[in-house]
Amino acid sequence: QVQLVQSGGGLVQAGGSLRLSCAASGSIFSVNDMGWYRQAPGKQRELVAIITSSNRTNYQESVKGRFTISRDNAKNTVYLQMNSLKPEDTAVYSCNAIISRLRWSRPETYWGQGTQVSVSS
Repeated sequence: QVQLVQSGGGLVQAGGSLRLSCAASGSIFSVNDMGWYRQAPGKQRELVAIITSSNRTNYQESVKGRFTISRDNAKNTVYLQMNSLKPEDTAVYSCNAIISRLRWSRPETYWGQGTQVSVSS
């Protein structure tokens, strides 16, 4: 089995910072892309940032320059540092990872449990 366990999040005032973490554990051969998504009430889930196994990154336009995604491959962990937070960043944030459990197995997508990030004005 594979699990993605998130930590971090909470309530912060506009302009503040939060850091999210997401650790993959279990039967893992390799971890490919890892990413962060968010879903605000009444809206569809959207990609926030993604990082490849070679540390190439891509961000949603609205978070560029404020959010930073990074990963620790030794720990199978992905982070999202969020600075200069705005009320419109309020959402449930979920991590995902594309993981191969065995050397010859097909990669599958796994999701974290989700965590609330609330930004007050």
